[in-house]
Amino acid sequence: MGEIFSPGKLMLTSEYFAIDGALVLAVPTKLGQEFSFEEKDDEKSLIFWEAYHQNKLWLKAVIDYKNWQILETNIPLSAEFILKTLKNVQSLSTIKFKNNFTYHLTTNLQFPSDYGLGSSSTLMNNLAEWAEIDPFHLNSISLGGSGYDIAVAKEKSAVLFQNKPEIRYERVDFNPSFKNELIFIHLNQKQDSREGINFYRSKNKSQKLVDEFSNLTRNILLCNELENFSELMLVHEQKISNFLEIPTVKARFFADCPVFVKSLGAWGGDFVMSSKFEGFRNYFWGKGFTTIFNWSDIIDL
Repeated sequence: MGEIFSPGKLMLTSEYFAIDGALVLAVPTKLGQEFSFEEKDDEKSLIFWEAYHQNKLWLKAVIDYKNWQILETNIPLSAEFILKTLKNVQSLSTIKFKNNFTYHLTTNLQFPSDYGLGSSSTLMNNLAEWAEIDPFHLNSISLGGSGYDIAVAKEKSAVLFQNKPEIRYERVDFNPSFKNELIFIHLNQKQDSREGINFYRSKNKSQKLVDEFSNLTRNILLCNELENFSELMLVHEQKISNFLEIPTVKARFFADCPVFVKSLGAWGGDFVMSSKFEGFRNYFWGKGFTTIFNWSDIIDL
């Protein structure tokens, strides 16, 4: 029996524009996904897959990996995705699903699935580490996306990430002096990232605009003061709002908020970032948003 863990992520800059090569700053979360595995030599060539959400079983599947057939499952659509992904693992790996083994594979997602912290990216990275394959390649053929979330899961660190002209990333020390002033608020809904990405792709964008987000990311990384950080966050939000022709999350939900509110990832769902002010908890609770985390509650740095 072996175990692997990958952290979740929060994307602080360049949402959407990451697809076109804008520099991204992303940080790891304390919660992530666990993966445990047991391999036994026998003639059956079966995969017994169990997936848990916060330690509660939600998906079971028995897969014949000689013929790539689902023999048993409680959720056929989810099992099909697992089968497709494991088939991709086999195609990339020199060591997994090659011999007459039975595999007992178990995952446990530690955070609620509507948090948007990377249920898929943590799975891809765990499988890739287990199978000794490139997680970016596995993610690309199984899911798509820019890959920044894979970089965070792989490095277990804050990263600067770019996917063009090729994937490049580096671990960075993002530990702002004002971090204890920052808060993360969940918007009580899961945003469909693909839908947002497709809408973004449908719009014409310039290299100049992509470069502007890369420069914003560099400046945000270097911030030493909350005031400067807040200003850059407001600029970032307004640039994306202007491009997408969608109101900012602050304009939609928090127009009277005295500080910045910034979307993290796909607009309209998941988490937003803000900073503390007098009565901030009562303010957000009063608007129906009761899940509020301090930096130290959620970020693993």
